[in-house]
Amino acid sequence: MALTETVPAAAPPAHEGILRRQSLRESAARTYARSLPIVPVRARGLTIEGADGRRYLDCLSGAGTLALGHNHPVVLEAIRTVLDSGAPLHVLDLATPVKDAFTTELFATLPGKLAETARIQFCGPAGTDAVEAAFKLVRTATGRDGLMAFSGAYHGMTAEALAASGGAQHTSVVRLPYPYDYRCPFQTGGERGAELAARWTQSLLDDPKSGVPRPAGMILEPVQGEGGVIPAPDGWLRRMREITAARQIPLIVDEVQTGVGRTGAFWAVDHSGIVPDVIVLSKAIGGSLPLAVIVYREELDAWQPGAHAGTFRGNQLAMAAGAATLAYVRTNGLDRRAGELGRRMLDRLTALAAAHDCIGDVRGRGLMLGVELVDRSADADAMGARPADPQLAAAVQHACLERGLIVELGGRHSAVVRLLPPLTITDEQAEAILDRLADAIAAAVRTTPGPTGSSPTTMRGTSP
Repeated sequence: MALTETVPAAAPPAHEGILRRQSLRESAARTYARSLPIVPVRARGLTIEGADGRRYLDCLSGAGTLALGHNHPVVLEAIRTVLDSGAPLHVLDLATPVKDAFTTELFATLPGKLAETARIQFCGPAGTDAVEAAFKLVRTATGRDGLMAFSGAYHGMTAEALAASGGAQHTSVVRLPYPYDYRCPFQTGGERGAELAARWTQSLLDDPKSGVPRPAGMILEPVQGEGGVIPAPDGWLRRMREITAARQIPLIVDEVQTGVGRTGAFWAVDHSGIVPDVIVLSKAIGGSLPLAVIVYREELDAWQPGAHAGTFRGNQLAMAAGAATLAYVRTNGLDRRAGELGRRMLDRLTALAAAHDCIGDVRGRGLMLGVELVDRSADADAMGARPADPQLAAAVQHACLERGLIVELGGRHSAVVRLLPPLTITDEQAEAILDRLADAIAAAVRTTPGPTGSSPTTMRGTSP
């Protein structure tokens, strides 16, 4: 080879080209792809393998969609059975054996008093479509128009669902306080804070000068997911049920993320024992495929034929995968397992918080856990809460990815690290998740200055 001959530059890895083309072609609205620059090519259970050959523990699980993790055998078998049977894959809202089996399995898991006479509406393929259907249903049934929702809520990205979410800017939806111990708006927290929130709601409804007419419905999440993994106290949920029932206001419970065993009960409302008028379901009920429904009391079924429709409401593969998932969770007690393992993981996160000033709060229910990161240099308020630290949270997420752990952020200012592992994880996998998270937090604290530019303090009671 001549001394002047140029050696060709090595071609960039294929996954880099895929990521580059995605950034050039896809909408600026893309979300997960920005903070998780990986190209998944294979996945099984908790593990994802990227095109670069790296393996990751997936603690996002399709934003809670993958109750059984990636490519669980019972889900794959259910899908193959439909494909091999020659059954039609697109049927609008026609009755099929697959649909009947899904509905039967779903009704077997519902709170008894609801399942006895419930009606089901198959909606478009996303949870936000089901939220829209729920709003339309209660408005039709009551003849009223207004809605009540809660601060910190997230119900979807279509118009009405977004209007009822916490980030809405222009909306006529009445916003109510949601119990949030760490940042209690009443500066009390605990049972007292939840009771004050309930009294506020009752006062608005009963005060003829409040400016709030009786609404068509109230919507709430038993655990706010995107809002920062904030579990509602069971007593407060029962108060909301009492308040709405006494005033003939349909109560809509959004179980899109909390359902199918995620919180340690099959449905999160099971913890409190309440029976909603409408339950909104999506994510895990499709067994990893798009599916969304609402289930509601038959007295609300006031729609005329065609009043709510959708071309893709008859997704046969999703119904088969969903029925298999529901049955597997139910027969194997994965809801109870999620509760037990979640408590152990929360105990370890609590110990981690005791060691790190940057962790303001840890909370959750079942395998729906959150770690709120705060400005360790700022003064605490009267409740002991400090300002959120989104810069540190982003650094922790990045450090997790470097260590082969996929996590998502949520909450106020995106400062809550959220853990949503599949319900099938083993004790050893749970420990691996927490080990990597703890290491990532320690590394991020060492390298990330506080929001005010001060030097970080890594451990309580120690010097920087």
